[in-house]
Amino acid sequence: MVRSVQHEMLPVPTADETARQQFIVAFKQTLNRELRSTQGKLFDAVVAPRYQASHGHVPGTREEIRASMQADPAYRAWSTLTRAAQEQMWVAVGDSVFRERERLAATARRLSSAPTRRGSLHLDPDFVPPRGVTAVDIHLQTGGYAMDLGGGDCSAGALYECGGNLYAFGQGLGRNDSKAAHVQRFIAQKFPDLKPKRILDMGCSAGSASVPYALAFPDAEVHAIDVGSGMLRYAHARAESLGAAVHFHQMDCAQTKFEDASFDLIVSHNMMHEISGVTRRGMLRESRRLLRPGGLCVHQDVPLRFKGLSEFRKFDMSWDTLHNNEPFWEVYANGDLQPELLAAGFESDCVHVGSLEATTGSLPWFVACGWRKP
Repeated sequence: MVRSVQHEMLPVPTADETARQQFIVAFKQTLNRELRSTQGKLFDAVVAPRYQASHGHVPGTREEIRASMQADPAYRAWSTLTRAAQEQMWVAVGDSVFRERERLAATARRLSSAPTRRGSLHLDPDFVPPRGVTAVDIHLQTGGYAMDLGGGDCSAGALYECGGNLYAFGQGLGRNDSKAAHVQRFIAQKFPDLKPKRILDMGCSAGSASVPYALAFPDAEVHAIDVGSGMLRYAHARAESLGAAVHFHQMDCAQTKFEDASFDLIVSHNMMHEISGVTRRGMLRESRRLLRPGGLCVHQDVPLRFKGLSEFRKFDMSWDTLHNNEPFWEVYANGDLQPELLAAGFESDCVHVGSLEATTGSLPWFVACGWRKP
């Protein structure tokens, strides 16, 4: 599977909308590749000497580095433009999504009720999405993850998939960079004997990772959970349009309603940096509870680890916390998954924390794994 895979649930942008989206990608690539990489040189050559001249020492803590950098007009210009580019990305995508909102909802109803449907959708009318998801529009996504405008609305999922693609391209990630494919390759290499019969995708969002598991393991029963009803409607319809049998449920990853020892493989993709430390530890405990003997959980995320980094690098990587509505960005970066897996109940010789091998146009994605002995 690749990014921008075509299916019925994608909004079709007009020529003008396409042009704006292409501009945003190019703009973001310039900000990330050519300007962000110069911030360290700016600090060493200009900001640190100026700070030392007025304070008698170079800025050493992250707070001192942040204050000195934010006082520099060149850094403020880059930061302002980067924030504006993120906002404009959602505007450019939203033009297409909201123009086609009724068509997307109607298509989702048709796909979800078709007699030939392969999967299912289970929404809980009493479910209240956690405050960590509803308090802010995470990474500035219009309306947030849990947005539901009623009438079978699917906008949150459409925004997530389309905006996520533009964001990835703006970061320089290749169109063939599938996180699910990376994890599946990792599983095949490290756990070649695993033949899952029941799979769970936690925090599935728009379902772009859920579908590859259903296609890669056609004999397995694949389930996926998330907290947003609009997100799940889109994910289910998307899966149906791609001929994938996935059963979607509205549940919290830290407290699901599945029975003990009911899955052979549990995965998540880029979810840990979007949840609190309490929820993350609950997710790991829940993963252990749900795994059958011989089962495996693989939680994949961005390679954002503060341990061993310089204070300037920590400052640079924490930009998203302050300016991109990522409240748990640094919570995740400071987390230590090895002891958390052990505390969740995994044995010491049944955990693995590390990086996935990077391929052309991809990141060296981070993984935290735990498994049960047969």
